[in-house]
Amino acid sequence: MNRKQRRLCPLVTLFFAVTLACAGDVPITQEELVRRTQELYDAVVPGNRAPWKKYFADDCVFADEKGRVFDKPKLIVDITGLPAGYSGTIKIENPQSRIIGNTAILSYDADETETIFGQNLKARYHITDTWLQRNGNWQIIASQAHRYYEDPAVGKTNPKKFADYIGTYELAPGQTRSVIAEGDKLFVERNGKKEQLLPETSEIFFRKGVEGRILFRCNTNGKVDALIDRRNNEDVIWRKTK
Repeated sequence: MNRKQRRLCPLVTLFFAVTLACAGDVPITQEELVRRTQELYDAVVPGNRAPWKKYFADDCVFADEKGRVFDKPKLIVDITGLPAGYSGTIKIENPQSRIIGNTAILSYDADETETIFGQNLKARYHITDTWLQRNGNWQIIASQAHRYYEDPAVGKTNPKKFADYIGTYELAPGQTRSVIAEGDKLFVERNGKKEQLLPETSEIFFRKGVEGRILFRCNTNGKVDALIDRRNNEDVIWRKTK
């Protein structure tokens, strides 16, 4: 090997190394991430599993808004499509991304509209997906979703029952809250903070923007003896003192 060839060998080796590295480094944009993600959701209604198999890594972790955690096989099985009489769409809104090296994070809202035999339902979710590039292929390695809280529809109340609800309720010594009425509206007050109790039904109430329900419990004589602050199906009981 002559001197010129000896000089070229390191250069050729470097050239091929750079070429291989570039071949494995495929950049991705937020627009492409959104396009792929919308493709996933468009496949939900017909139950098309192909995009889900394509864009989710074999070792992915998927946590949905119901608190279920799936690996890829369980996730794919869960894509079954909507039954007859059902239809709907899921649209991506407000996407944000962070793309660094071979990792991309896409965070977005998903607005769902579902029609069940002509009746429309709406729901909103926030989802964060982590995409990882391996061997030139971008796939989701982790996904986490939660559902935005929405207040229930306001129902009708019976102001004639307010007299039964009005009073002071105690959680523990020195820890009290009061229920008061102002016209045809009912309020709960604690430490100077007053919140309206909006009726879901005549006997079940909620506070605007607060998860949970307020119920009034009656004793065997039909008299209200407690206020129940129900949170995620667990009850905090405030006993009526006066």
